[in-house]
Amino acid sequence: MKIGFIGLGNMGAPMARNLVAAGHEVMGHDIHAPMPDGVIGAISAAGAAKDADVVITMLPNGDILRDVAAELIPAMRPGAVLCDCSTVDVESARFVADEAAKKGVLALDAPVSGGIGGAAAGTLTFMAGGPDAAFAIVKPLFDIMGQKAVHCGGSGAGQAAKICNNMILGVTMIATCEAFALADKLGLDRQKMFDVVSTSSGQSWSMNTYCPAPGVGPTSPADNGYKPGFAAELMLKDLRLSQQAAESASADTPMGSLATLLYAAFVESEGGRGMDFSAMLPRFEKRGRD
Repeated sequence: MKIGFIGLGNMGAPMARNLVAAGHEVMGHDIHAPMPDGVIGAISAAGAAKDADVVITMLPNGDILRDVAAELIPAMRPGAVLCDCSTVDVESARFVADEAAKKGVLALDAPVSGGIGGAAAGTLTFMAGGPDAAFAIVKPLFDIMGQKAVHCGGSGAGQAAKICNNMILGVTMIATCEAFALADKLGLDRQKMFDVVSTSSGQSWSMNTYCPAPGVGPTSPADNGYKPGFAAELMLKDLRLSQQAAESASADTPMGSLATLLYAAFVESEGGRGMDFSAMLPRFEKRGRD
């Protein structure tokens, strides 16, 4: 396929490289990041989109997505697919899909899970919302960039799945870090706690796969000074999106709301910016009960 790729930062660059390695022609554009090896640089987003079968975007937020989509959609041929892999608000995803439909362009919102490591290894999970025809066209590309792609429903469903998933992730990571800090104060060895919890009813991805305690469980950012695999500020962004969606849907999410407040404090006033989201553990280690 001829692919346009807009947004070639920490996530977009390895995704584009994997597409090039699989034999696809990729033309890219980014206002800051350099072109990855094998990607043909375009002077504009519209230039990358012209004549493309699929245009993939990986952008910071919904406002930027709307602005970029306004440039891309008029340049795309009818029947081509605009596949946004950013994590944005549901309303922006649906707005872009509506604008694309007016021009005969198919649209998917397809945010990802798996972080920078998953992007590099081609093991991302894609959660997609949009028409069946659009998903069928892009599915072979998802298979190159990831290990799983789930068609979640109509436009906006991919973003809905992502923010629900990451609300669970944020809440469970906080609970996992709280439990390790409590175990420390109770004199319980961290390895013993992991051995019990990872095979008992308290097990979770945050514990079993991405353990926030250094030297315990599989290798994770905790073993690398909490350098981010998934930065705390990105978790905060996703949690805020979850609460924005909860507000619009009149959904009661007290745990999600509290997790948002805790990550906001961690990132904005407690030195958590630039650290992995699992660095909540040293944060709790230093605190006593108020």
